[in-house]
Amino acid sequence: MRKCSGVRWDSGLALSGAGRTGKVIGEIDAYPEHAEPHDQEGDSPLDTFSPCWMLNKTYHGEGYAYEAAHAFFDYLFREKGARRIYAYTEDYNISSQRLCEKLGMRREGLFMEFVSFVNNPDGTPRYENTYQYAILKKEWH
Repeated sequence: MRKCSGVRWDSGLALSGAGRTGKVIGEIDAYPEHAEPHDQEGDSPLDTFSPCWMLNKTYHGEGYAYEAAHAFFDYLFREKGARRIYAYTEDYNISSQRLCEKLGMRREGLFMEFVSFVNNPDGTPRYENTYQYAILKKEWH
């Protein structure tokens, strides 16, 4: 990688900024899923991945997320046998949407009130509208 270095483990990559303090500034990881979601026996290939990326806000806009995600996607397609990579992002997270599009992913749909990772002040779940993006191995450059 050009701008950042990373420590790779089987399912992810920890990012550290080059020319900075060398501290961890983010991470990206993904775990394989069966191609057939209703596969009870586990016979279908583990060829689908859904990455999750996080980057310290101090480093937003410097290209680290794209560089790391691009390298990680390449690793998943070339070394882990990924056939399909998909990602979810909230409808208000424009930065992640742009990252997905820059990586060549297509927007596949919008799930209304899809999932809740946070609660409202009264303790009830706050469901968020979520876009799904995806790219196939044959679409990867």
